[in-house]
Amino acid sequence: MKETISISTRDVARELARKYSTMTHDELDILESVLVPMKFAKGEMMLKEGETCRNIYYIGKGMVRQFYFKNEKQLTEHMAVEGNIVMCIESLFKEEPTHLQMEALEPTVVYCLPKHRLEEVALHNVNIQILYRKILEESLIQSQVHADLVRFETAQDRYRKMCKQQPQVILRAPLVYIASYLQMTPETLSRVRSSTLV
Repeated sequence: MKETISISTRDVARELARKYSTMTHDELDILESVLVPMKFAKGEMMLKEGETCRNIYYIGKGMVRQFYFKNEKQLTEHMAVEGNIVMCIESLFKEEPTHLQMEALEPTVVYCLPKHRLEEVALHNVNIQILYRKILEESLIQSQVHADLVRFETAQDRYRKMCKQQPQVILRAPLVYIASYLQMTPETLSRVRSSTLV
C-alpha cells in the first residue's frame, strides 16, 4: 500500500507542528519518524465495524467519511478533507472494536499517527505532548459542535453553518451524505439548498 506519495512526511510533520504546536528540529525529526503514509482508493474502507482504531489519521489529500449503521441505514457521523484529522476516539482510547466505519470518498492519502508510538515519544517531548493534546481537544470540540448543530439548529441554519465551517465538504461530498450528516432527508436538503441560493 505504500507507494510514492506526493506530500513528504517532513512536510506533514511541519504542517502538524504549525497547526498544533511549535517544535525544534529534533522534535520534527521524531514526529516525522512516527508518521506512516497510506493510500486508499475511492470507496475503499479505512476502518470497518468491529475493528479497533489504533491510529490518528491526518488527511494529506482526499476526503474521508465516518459512518455507522442504525436500523440497516447508513448514518454519516463526520466528513473531513485534507488538512484535517480523523479518528474513532472511543475505540482508540478504550482499545475496543468500533461501531464507526471510515471510508475514503475520493482517492485519499492519510498519514497515520499510531497511538502507542505517539504516546511513547510524547513522554519525552513536551511539544509533541502539546500537539497530541490539541489534536484530541479539536476532535472533542468538533463532536460537540456537530451534536449542538443537530440538537439546536433549524435545517436551514444547519446547512448554512456547514457551508461556513466545511465549504470543501459541501462542494465535494455526495448530497446523500451531507443530508445524513445534517440529520435531514435528501428532499429537505434540496429544499434548504434552493431557498439558500435565492
